[in-house]
Amino acid sequence: MAGNGNRMREAFQNLSKQVGSKMGGVGGGGKGGGGGGGGAKLMQSVARSAGGLAVAGGLAYAGSQSLYNVDGGHRAIVFNRVVGMKETVYGEGLNFNIPWFERPIVYDIRTRPVNLQTLTGSKDLQMVTIAIRVLHKPNANKLVWIYQTLGMRYDEKILPSIMNECAKAVVARYNANELLTKRDIVSKEISLDLKERAGNFNILLEDVAITHLSFSPEYSRAVEKKQVAEQHAERAKYEVIGAMQEKLTIVTRAKGEAESAELIGSAVKKNPGFMKLRRIDAAREIATTIASSGNKVYLNSDSLLLNLLGDADEKLEKGVQGDTEKRGFFGRK
Repeated sequence: MAGNGNRMREAFQNLSKQVGSKMGGVGGGGKGGGGGGGGAKLMQSVARSAGGLAVAGGLAYAGSQSLYNVDGGHRAIVFNRVVGMKETVYGEGLNFNIPWFERPIVYDIRTRPVNLQTLTGSKDLQMVTIAIRVLHKPNANKLVWIYQTLGMRYDEKILPSIMNECAKAVVARYNANELLTKRDIVSKEISLDLKERAGNFNILLEDVAITHLSFSPEYSRAVEKKQVAEQHAERAKYEVIGAMQEKLTIVTRAKGEAESAELIGSAVKKNPGFMKLRRIDAAREIATTIASSGNKVYLNSDSLLLNLLGDADEKLEKGVQGDTEKRGFFGRK
């Protein structure tokens, strides 16, 4: 900047000399050259003032270019035209550099998201669409290496490729149904592989998550049909169990009726008064039904079991004994 000021000062001096010589020629024609000397001095003073302003402007420009600010969540590295990249990483706030010889490069080290969706195959050769979201930031202590190796857009150069590769490698280890039942394990393995691969490029991963996981329409329809078939099989199994329970109920009821009949036969055989008691209970129920009904009954009282004072009991006992002697009572001979 000092060289530029000297050149500007010399240019103004040359200009003043030329103007002074012309004005001197004009003044010499009028008053014998006295006016020419006064004009030259005036132009020299103007040239000196302009040179001073140029120097002041140059110094102001140099002062403004020697200061730069680093915002919050950012870091700066400096390129020097003599020694190349400086190893120092500058933090937030106001920093100094040498104008023209040094140039600051500011990196954003805040966490930023990257999304990737890819189509890959599972272990059982089912096509799977998986979407992954990664929160990343550069390693603040390795910004010089990142700039020299990857440049400013390091994330666009590295993350898509390694995210795609790690996702496909992990999904290929599991069957399609395991990707659903073991989703947390799959996400953890993808995260570990990605962090290891990104660490080789000095990129830090804060979080890795599976945001979407879907299968081909053919596989989805096959899974739905399988679920329907399993539901039908479960329902058929419960129907078989219900039929077996009903069969056991019928057998148990038949056994109970057989035992009840056997007990009744034994009671009648041992004590004929048991039939009289049952006859009285039946007559009471019939009498209650007939009394509550508005119809008229013209049947024989013996047929309605209402003759409790006649010889109906004797006839019934003789009939029971005769039938028992001929055929046996409930299987007995």
